[in-house]
Amino acid sequence: MSTLLLNADMQPISLLPLSTVDWQEAIRYMVLDKAEVLEWYDDWVVRSERWSTRVPSVLLLKEYQRPKNTMRLSKRNVFLRDEYLCQYCGDEVSDSTATLDHVHPVSQGGKTTWENSTTACKPCNYSKAAHVGKMKPKQSPYKPHFWDLAEKRKRKGYHLAHFSWAQYLGV
Repeated sequence: MSTLLLNADMQPISLLPLSTVDWQEAIRYMVLDKAEVLEWYDDWVVRSERWSTRVPSVLLLKEYQRPKNTMRLSKRNVFLRDEYLCQYCGDEVSDSTATLDHVHPVSQGGKTTWENSTTACKPCNYSKAAHVGKMKPKQSPYKPHFWDLAEKRKRKGYHLAHFSWAQYLGV
């Protein structure tokens, strides 16, 4: 379980990935008085020899941090850019069934870049293998703009570790 971390303006610090911290870091923010607790996990208490507290589910930073509007190239971000659709057959895929395919295979000098990486289902990826020109993606791979990817993430939805997160994420 994790804690949603909000900036001083009540917005998540990061959307890609969503700004969360583990429970130990959340307790540190509380103890160091760097954040205010907005919501708690009702059934989760941590104890030490002299102290106990419930674990926060949502924290609000007391000082504003400049939000991140950069994204890294990752499998999940490529899948998100392609809206979890195989770019060869058009089938919908999930994190467990999707593969990252290199349009120009690495074995033949292709690089792992936004413009050479695409989403593929396992059967299409295996079928294409390391053949250049055997199959072409329906949409040419491209480097997306941060806010386009953030909007796609919002439409796809977030994994909510606690029901209270929904009101802060606008879902």
